[in-house]
Amino acid sequence: MYVKPLFSFSGPVGQIKIRLDRLKRNKTAGSMSTIEELEKVIAPVLETDKFELVDINYGKEGGKKVLRVFIDKEGGVKLADCEAVSLKIEEAVETSELIPDDYVIEVSSPGLDRIIKKEKDFIKFTGQDVKISVFAPIDGQRNFTGKLLWAGEGKVKIADISGKTLEIEIEKIARARLNPEIRI
Repeated sequence: MYVKPLFSFSGPVGQIKIRLDRLKRNKTAGSMSTIEELEKVIAPVLETDKFELVDINYGKEGGKKVLRVFIDKEGGVKLADCEAVSLKIEEAVETSELIPDDYVIEVSSPGLDRIIKKEKDFIKFTGQDVKISVFAPIDGQRNFTGKLLWAGEGKVKIADISGKTLEIEIEKIARARLNPEIRI
């Protein structure tokens, strides 16, 4: 099938946007979510080149569908990495027929305030400052900022900036990000 990509580069880290003009797909997500299915298709593509799949977002923005893929690797991600990876991702997604409509692919690094989702990521970033939001309030509070002290066994422990230490189950975390200190 003929696919005509259109590249445009933007952002401080460099994002590559590809508009796929003609796609013919016809598959439903089934019992798994589209994101989970996309992760199963995209992660192996990245692993062959020693990249880590940090996160995937897929949805409609401004009247068009956008597949946003955040990648990382030892030593950081460069613009050329995003370009090379985006072409491989496009081919894998095209072959999988998971997205039935025209869409835009954006590939970028996760940034300094990268999202933390998996237990292995919490373990990796132990000792770093984080911002965590939980689904249900803990002691009347849903948002916590502090140092990530420990992670394991499906839980994280943080020292909140208010001075208290708390343990949170990872499954109860709605969103977690690094909270880097930027000095000017």
